[in-house]
Amino acid sequence: MIVTCHQMQQCEEAAFARGVSAAALMEEAGRGIADVVRQFAPRAGSLVLFLGKGNNAGDALVAARELVADGWKLHARLCCEPEAMKDLPRRHFASIRSHVRVIEDATTFDFPAGPLVSLDGLLGIGAQGPMKPELQTLAREMNTLRIQKHALTVAMDIPSGLDGDHGDACEDAVEADVTAVVAQIKAGLLEDGADHYVGRIALVPLRELTKCEGDASALALTPGVLRSWLPRRQHDMHKGEAGRVGIIAGSPGFLGAAELACRGALRAGAGLVTLLVKEDVYPLIAPRVPAEVMVKPVDDYRDVLEMRFDALAIGPGLGFDHEKEILDVLRQAKMPTIVDADALTLLAQHPEILDKTGKLPRLMTPHPGELDRLLRNYPGWHGMSRRKVTEALVETAPGHTLLLKGARTVIATRGQPTLFNTTGHPGMASGGMGDVLSGVCAAWAAQSIPLHRTAGLAAWLCGRAAEIALTRDHIAAESLCAGDVAAHLGGALLDLKQRCF
Repeated sequence: MIVTCHQMQQCEEAAFARGVSAAALMEEAGRGIADVVRQFAPRAGSLVLFLGKGNNAGDALVAARELVADGWKLHARLCCEPEAMKDLPRRHFASIRSHVRVIEDATTFDFPAGPLVSLDGLLGIGAQGPMKPELQTLAREMNTLRIQKHALTVAMDIPSGLDGDHGDACEDAVEADVTAVVAQIKAGLLEDGADHYVGRIALVPLRELTKCEGDASALALTPGVLRSWLPRRQHDMHKGEAGRVGIIAGSPGFLGAAELACRGALRAGAGLVTLLVKEDVYPLIAPRVPAEVMVKPVDDYRDVLEMRFDALAIGPGLGFDHEKEILDVLRQAKMPTIVDADALTLLAQHPEILDKTGKLPRLMTPHPGELDRLLRNYPGWHGMSRRKVTEALVETAPGHTLLLKGARTVIATRGQPTLFNTTGHPGMASGGMGDVLSGVCAAWAAQSIPLHRTAGLAAWLCGRAAEIALTRDHIAAESLCAGDVAAHLGGALLDLKQRCF
């Protein structure tokens, strides 16, 4: 459910009318925000609280109280004297005052070595228009700390200075790495361009604020949503029931794409993975792929149409030397088919295939450049938002699902709520990520999961695997490779089954 700020405020008022106290909601929100900090900064260091006057500051102070027990050292930048705060934040500040060092300028303060986290407690969803000068100064400090000292910036509910309904940012709006959204996802967080300020979305559910009016035609992908989509394996299950995946990928010079797609399919739980390649590619690729992958040389890619697969992925590193064969596979394959990379480029050159395969299950996974090539056939769509263009495209092909990759992946299928992914980080801006995603999509599709849900699960898991790679391998985001994402898919699956954000 996606809500406006007014709808969220109505939900809160209804809770207060039932006897729920603001103090109880603040406690639950603050504890949840502390857990978000723990997930994305698992090693204790310096926590800088940027505090306004309102209840957003109170949420930050409750989170800080929880994190003190983990060994975090607290520092605070205040927009006013504590006495000028609202009642609840003032009381929470007094309760932890002995643990807090109030500083005058976070950008010049000499923090000790170790993790550095900024917690944005300046403004909540009730704020409108430009920030007041004293708050703008603190927001600017937060952004400077992020750039110059590589602090992890965690916003609460919404980054200060961002419009909660439309996603417009005022001058010096906080640029968060993670936004711990309280209770419900606000509409403005999902608008084009807002991801620059929002970063990773982590939903902190509140028990008393689960029932809310909102936009049911859109859905943010969170563990609470995705967990029920995961199939539970029976004790007597065998590999044939875990899904037979066929992958048509790889050509001379582009063997890595095929290898990554295979690794993605394996780590997402496919029972059997077969890579189909041309005879000249076979001796080059066979030694590279994991031992669990069967590599089958074919004279004609159309041979796949007579093979027994539960799902097919086609395109990564495939090239264009066998265009007619690939187009015939796209036209005729009856099984769920993931269309990516070079296969998407061919599809853009032959848009009539979209019409002819309207009732066949197809999942297209373009990045923005590939989408632009598709849109050459629909010139009136240029300039639309990412959500609107994905929804428009699937309206022309009712049997198809479109996964538009990017910082905020959007997934659309006619008749289904549009999905927005919440996981991932800028370290994923490197080659091969889409190849892994294709393999993961094929694995879930082969397990009889509808393509709409397949796309949502795959996007969330790949993003979460990228996050795990940083914390568990102790590497910087800039060093992340697509192979790291494939390697950590198992950890992402485990996180999804257990408690994470």
